[in-house]
Amino acid sequence: MSDAVPPDLQYLSGFGNHFESEALPGSLPKGQNNPRVAPYGLYAEQLSGTAFTAPRRENKRAWLYRIRPSVTHEPFHPLDFPVESLTGEFDRGVITPNQLRWRPFAIPSDSVDFVRGLTTVCGAGSAGKKDGFAIHVYTASISMDNSCLANADGDMLIVPQQGTLRVTTEFGLLDVAPGEICVIQRGMRFSVGLQDTDAARGYVLEVFCGHFELPDLGPIGSNGLADARHFQTPVAWFEDRSCHYLVMQKYEGELFSAAQSFSPFNVVAWHGNYTPYKYDLGKFCPMNSVAFDHPDPSIFTVLTCPSAIPGKLELVVTECCLTML
Repeated sequence: MSDAVPPDLQYLSGFGNHFESEALPGSLPKGQNNPRVAPYGLYAEQLSGTAFTAPRRENKRAWLYRIRPSVTHEPFHPLDFPVESLTGEFDRGVITPNQLRWRPFAIPSDSVDFVRGLTTVCGAGSAGKKDGFAIHVYTASISMDNSCLANADGDMLIVPQQGTLRVTTEFGLLDVAPGEICVIQRGMRFSVGLQDTDAARGYVLEVFCGHFELPDLGPIGSNGLADARHFQTPVAWFEDRSCHYLVMQKYEGELFSAAQSFSPFNVVAWHGNYTPYKYDLGKFCPMNSVAFDHPDPSIFTVLTCPSAIPGKLELVVTECCLTML
């Protein structure tokens, strides 16, 4: 099966919608999710973002139709390079009540990709207990070559500060420039490439519990802040390529790897409401006071991650900062 030609990237618009996309005509099964024989001899797999029995309004899943099964790999082993700078457990971390700030992290002079350039700055809770969050900084000088990452700990919101990223996912391709954000949800394989640059730096917000949502607008009304139509999900794209490929898995803050003989980005068609997506912060419609006083920073909320307590949020992603509530 020949590779799909990378498009002048196209996207599907909406937030939390049930999308469908196919890179080859007729590759998406009609009328059922898991036929005995899928079109083109593809393998059907479901990726779940919630429990199967979660209420319909909260249920998240996607069906992917791929050339080879995702489980066709060697056993996972701990990575053979050090990752002491990355953590998902904060019960044993250094605690301080002081305000902290840091200088920009230096761009590596040697060959460092997105995964090797991840450094945890702060956080709370535990990836193993699926509670809390982590904030990382990434620096990179090269693209991820024949390697990808899947995060079993939580969703990752990537905020480029320098350098445009080409994010390859099982669902398709995303170009993410400074001034934009993208979200790779739990369990999705992705690879980060550098677009026309040898220097990239930015932030990663990782949430261990739940998924990002749009905030309720309350008295603001039906318009304002981040509009659902401005969020973009990639269209299906695939490569049918034999090679030595390294699949990395983040699990309870630690990294593991497994080798396989083909690219994992071999999903020819997919449908569902559990997808990666990106958002251009320049399209945010801010609200502000026009008479006196200063509103709370929650008025600039782009995305939020609710906790189990109504009205109490794990995190608020604002247009200009991350706020922990």
